Amino acid sequence: MPPTRLPRQPADTRRRLLEAAETLARRVGPGNLSLDAVAAEARVSKGGLLYHFPSKAKLLEALVEHHLTGLDAALRSKEVIARPNAAITAYLDHFLQDFVRHKPPATGLLAALAENPRLLDPVREWERNFFERIRADASDPNFATIAFLAIHALRAMKMLETEVLDDAEVEALIAWLSRELQDRGVNA
Repeated sequence: MPPTRLPRQPADTRRRLLEAAETLARRVGPGNLSLDAVAAEARVSKGGLLYHFPSKAKLLEALVEHHLTGLDAALRSKEVIARPNAAITAYLDHFLQDFVRHKPPATGLLAALAENPRLLDPVREWERNFFERIRADASDPNFATIAFLAIHALRAMKMLETEVLDDAEVEALIAWLSRELQDRGVNA
């Protein structure tokens, strides 16, 4: 007798749809993201996709939320390890991990921007809150701001394919920022 399959949980299907949308946005470009393609990539019927996301706008809205939730969880898990400068150090570490793994940028955010710029309002709010978190625990809030902006610049250049630094230069910059944050934390 074959093993009995448990029915898929709605949360699992929703997660697979979001992961499929992110994968497709990276592969075909955010402007070419379609509900049919997302359903096919996730191996879910179009009706199943529409059950979770009744429109492309709702899918993109959820994609942005999914990205922010994952990013926040990853950063908070690292922030408990290092003090002072925990938030900015976590941000540098997270960027470096993505960079070393050659993880493509979050093109789901570009998909949201292309579809409806208002979908980025939660990103702006999250960024502002995280920026305040960085400054609040920084031994030198101005230097932490510079480090934050440097990472943003590197991410933007990657997303727009306008990089001016090679891999060795990026790694050297991140190492220098990390050393400076550590030295400033010790001397605080």
